[in-house]
Amino acid sequence: MTPDEYCQEKASASGSSFYYSFLFLPAERRRAITAVYAYCREVDDVVDEVIDPAAAEATLGWWRHEIDELFNRHPTHPVTRALEPFISADFGISHERLTAILNGMALDLRQNRMLDFPALQRYAHLVAGVVGEISATIFGYRDPATLQYAARLGLALQLINVIRDVGDDARRGRIYLPIDEMQRCDVKVSDVLAARYVDGFVPLMRFQAERARAVYREALSLLPTVDRRSQRAGLIMGAIYSTLLTEIERDNFQVLHQRIALTPLRKLWVAWRTWVSG
Repeated sequence: MTPDEYCQEKASASGSSFYYSFLFLPAERRRAITAVYAYCREVDDVVDEVIDPAAAEATLGWWRHEIDELFNRHPTHPVTRALEPFISADFGISHERLTAILNGMALDLRQNRMLDFPALQRYAHLVAGVVGEISATIFGYRDPATLQYAARLGLALQLINVIRDVGDDARRGRIYLPIDEMQRCDVKVSDVLAARYVDGFVPLMRFQAERARAVYREALSLLPTVDRRSQRAGLIMGAIYSTLLTEIERDNFQVLHQRIALTPLRKLWVAWRTWVSG
């Protein structure tokens, strides 16, 4: 299996909405973004699947060394070998950005609560905003303001992830909902961990959804017209996530005991429609 094939399998096996946004890209850009996505999946899996925190920290340490080796042109992992042809300013794949993503993953091992929204924003920038900046560069842009759009879009998508994954995260002992906002809605940490739909839960989640949509609208408003066509892959991501949020809202935020998702066919439909319409 070649490094590119490894990354392709990693991306397609996850069933992620991001995979559907890559389908319409030119081959070289598709290879680059697929390698970036595979890297994100690899380091995220360390946090989610390695049970022993010390072992997970050690594995993230190994990835830090591997990123050093990548920029020394001696990568050993299939993902970093797939990334190697694209480590340039033209694709936005820098040592600083790949390390920032690792730093975000490391936060998951060191804290399992977000005290307020600024804390969530800082975390989301590392694990999603930085990825948005890399993605926008791979897709291609002419106006530097497009990077502001991309970082804001990354935040919006991460906020929707938080809403979708409340139950899954709670089963791992993590809560990304800001604690101060939970307190205002009289939702206790123990309620979320026990998957109890107390009276304040839906108002809490409705507030999260309204903020996610506001950030999403803000991101779209920041996208310069000159780059709208080149950034269609990012717009596909946003359209799929926006559709997902609508489904979660229709289900009255019943996310503690289940993970609400769109079918692959529906994701493909949204992706095609967005690509055609721009």
